[in-house]
Amino acid sequence: GETLQDERSNGGAFTGSDGLQLPCKMMPNAGMRLYGGAQYHRAMAEFRLVVGNTKCPPITREEIVNACGVEDIHDGTNYSRTACVIAVAKARDTFEPFLHQLGFRLLHILKRLLPISVYLLQKDGEYLSGHNVFLRRVETAFNNFAESTERTCREKCMEDLMSTTRYVTWSIHNKNRAGLRHFLDSFASTEQSHFSGNGVCSAVLQDSSFGSIMNDNKHDNSKAGSKLSHVSPTIDSNSCLHTMDTRLVDLLDSTLWNRRLAPSSERIVYALVQQIFHGIKEHFLASSELKFNCFLLMPVVDKLPAMLREDLESAFDDLDNVFDITQLIHSLGQRKRVLEIELKRVQRLKMKFRQIHEQLTCHQVRTKAFSS
Repeated sequence: GETLQDERSNGGAFTGSDGLQLPCKMMPNAGMRLYGGAQYHRAMAEFRLVVGNTKCPPITREEIVNACGVEDIHDGTNYSRTACVIAVAKARDTFEPFLHQLGFRLLHILKRLLPISVYLLQKDGEYLSGHNVFLRRVETAFNNFAESTERTCREKCMEDLMSTTRYVTWSIHNKNRAGLRHFLDSFASTEQSHFSGNGVCSAVLQDSSFGSIMNDNKHDNSKAGSKLSHVSPTIDSNSCLHTMDTRLVDLLDSTLWNRRLAPSSERIVYALVQQIFHGIKEHFLASSELKFNCFLLMPVVDKLPAMLREDLESAFDDLDNVFDITQLIHSLGQRKRVLEIELKRVQRLKMKFRQIHEQLTCHQVRTKAFSS
């Protein structure tokens, strides 16, 4: 068996973009020398722990501005599209290396099964030590099966990752909607305090997401700020609705019609990116574990014995030719005659080179004699 440290050294470790590894002491059974299914499940548990604790990489203002891009029908900005562009790019760059690391680690665990099985057979006295050709054939077939199965499984997982990072499906990210709502509502606390004297206006602001957004945009538009400063606690509902319309126009002016990134817009994009990234992470983690269990672990139980039997049967279909001594003698005789012919050719070439050498030597001697 292998300890977790040995397994990381031989099969690779799960490392993110920061290059840090999970301490071995945080993993159960890290010091035990495991093999087979126990080692497989320990590696999968480490994968769940590492990927589950992965955070979204930091987002810069430059990334947000560059991700705004160009719309096909207007020159405004669409921050929901911006958040999707940033989130899927960061999710793809973050999770794709983990997928390759998982495949390489599990392939290492799978390939260790053959020498362990041979050792156990030898220990029980059932090991055929004289059949080296047979064992090499089994080893080749087993390694080909393991590599092709792992590659197929990894490609299926890659398709899932590409689907979740190619097109954002909001229903996948509904689980984190409460956290997003709490994050956005925190922006409205200061804004709502200015209108706490009027119940109708306060209720309207609380139900609308514009209250939180415009709290940060009041520094971007002096006109909106001057209007808000004159709101009194005795304002009626019509005035409050008028104020909300004004704030809506200011919101559009600071987001849709203006490419200057306001602090509120930056926070909204950040919150959306976090929500999308979290949803992709949960889907990636669940689908990867499910597919590796179904398309890598189960084929070892269901398909490997039949595959080995078919491969060995195809290798020894014609047993008469394998053990035909007469044909073997005839084949060796042909090889002997070919080698004899090749030997005669080499000897003739050797004689020709010897003659050329003698002629050159005589020519040099005559040249020296004439010169003297």
